[in-house]
Amino acid sequence: MPEGKSMSDEGEGQDLRDTVKRLEATVAALETRLASLESREAPRPVAMPAVGTVAAPVAVPEQQRDLEAHVGTYWLSRLGIVALIIGIAYLITYHFGELGVLARVGAGYLLSAGLGAFGLWLARRNQLFGRIVFGGGLALAYFVTYALHFIPAVRVIDSEVLALVLLAGFVVAIVTIAHRMQSETVAGIALFLGLHTGMLSDITAFTLLSTTMLAAGALFFLVRNRWVIVPLSSLVAVYSTHVVWAVRTGHMAPGAPEDDRLLLSLGFLALYFLLFSVALLVRPRDLPVRASLAFTLLNWVGLTSLGAYEVSQEQDSHLFGFLLVVALAHGAGAVVSRLQRAPTALTHAYLALTAVTLALAMPGRYDDVALVAAWTVTGLVAGLAARGVESPVLRGVGVLILYVALGACEWETPGRLTLLIGLVVAFVLVERGGTVRVAGMPEPEARTAFTAICAAGAGLSLVALVGARMPQGLVTLGWVIAAFLLFGVGFAVRERWYRLAALAVLGLALGRLVLVDVAKLPPDQRVVTFILLGVMLLLVSYTYTRLRDRRG
Repeated sequence: MPEGKSMSDEGEGQDLRDTVKRLEATVAALETRLASLESREAPRPVAMPAVGTVAAPVAVPEQQRDLEAHVGTYWLSRLGIVALIIGIAYLITYHFGELGVLARVGAGYLLSAGLGAFGLWLARRNQLFGRIVFGGGLALAYFVTYALHFIPAVRVIDSEVLALVLLAGFVVAIVTIAHRMQSETVAGIALFLGLHTGMLSDITAFTLLSTTMLAAGALFFLVRNRWVIVPLSSLVAVYSTHVVWAVRTGHMAPGAPEDDRLLLSLGFLALYFLLFSVALLVRPRDLPVRASLAFTLLNWVGLTSLGAYEVSQEQDSHLFGFLLVVALAHGAGAVVSRLQRAPTALTHAYLALTAVTLALAMPGRYDDVALVAAWTVTGLVAGLAARGVESPVLRGVGVLILYVALGACEWETPGRLTLLIGLVVAFVLVERGGTVRVAGMPEPEARTAFTAICAAGAGLSLVALVGARMPQGLVTLGWVIAAFLLFGVGFAVRERWYRLAALAVLGLALGRLVLVDVAKLPPDQRVVTFILLGVMLLLVSYTYTRLRDRRG
């Protein structure tokens, strides 16, 4: 081997050895560092109790400190800024009237600017706390803008149009700032306080217009950022503002005719409902299902309860027509949610609310026999329609409406026999066919529970039906006949729950027979009761025997 090549190989080997030594030194240093970190963070060993001794309870102070820290950092900061802004708003309302025009405007905006600047300064040290204070500054600036027209002590703008333009511009500014900061905290504090400071004085149409603009700003975050808390709190605040106005009748349009005031109120309610529904259905798949259901339910509660209250105050109430329109609106919501491929639960919620609203509308148009018949038809249609859309929620609502109809079917109601026959048929038809799914419950168990509920409804309807046709002394015999008919239904549709319901009715009849009828019935009625009871029991037993033999 040549000498030059040998020296070259030896040099390369030495470099490789040096590289390996450096890597080993680096690994050793890392292991030492890791060991020191583990020893610093390692929890203290827990002494295990000896065998046969009872372990002393171990205190968990960390959870208590977490709860205390959450209350102290999260809730106290928000409650504090709410109290501060409301206090400053009252200061502006009651004492700024003593100042000159420019001083009123300047002092109000100076306070809000100072609070906002203080919040930005705090955000450098604690971002969350600073943003809460900054959001309070934005809310205070919104209130000052609102007060420039509406608060008499501060009013410097007479034009309502100009005041609305300024408010709209300020809402856009709040939305833009919160969106650029990507801060749900700033948006929530500013919009929430803006919505509630408007309730510190009399509520007029101007107030409702301003709250509508703030709600629209909150809905921007629902559509664009898919934030939930800010729009949800805005929904509650908007309807709460309307509740306060509804209690203070006449403030919104003083001196206006009742019809005009009612139309103005319903117009605002329709606007709220439309705004929140459109924002929800634009991109429904991007929202959590629970949030979508909360929006839908609260929106329905606000529109239905407030609108029904307003309409019912009129001498010529059109409650039926109003609730019918609300039902149609939710039916349209179900169609749109299906076209938008929303989560199935949202579509089912709209359908269920449609059926509930129709049921609530019926007493506004019908009474007595017609009301029971209307509820029966509503429940039956809802239950049958649930098959086509595979909605277990709608089926459940249909059965609930049928139970309401059964409860409203009084003993003395004329035509009660026909109504009860209709209820028996309705319960059976709604129960038959289709799958039943309940969240968190296997389908067979959900189906069993639903069938049992429908069978119980059919059984109660049959008991009431036969009992209405029997003489006073033969009530027990009527129960036996009802059980016999229920057995027939169970065998006809091959559903054991109807037969179990029949056995339950039969047990009640036998108990009444032994405890009451034997001692009180006249001899002839006692003879008829026992003979017919024996024949029916033998027929049912014979049917069970034949079925058992066929299966064998």
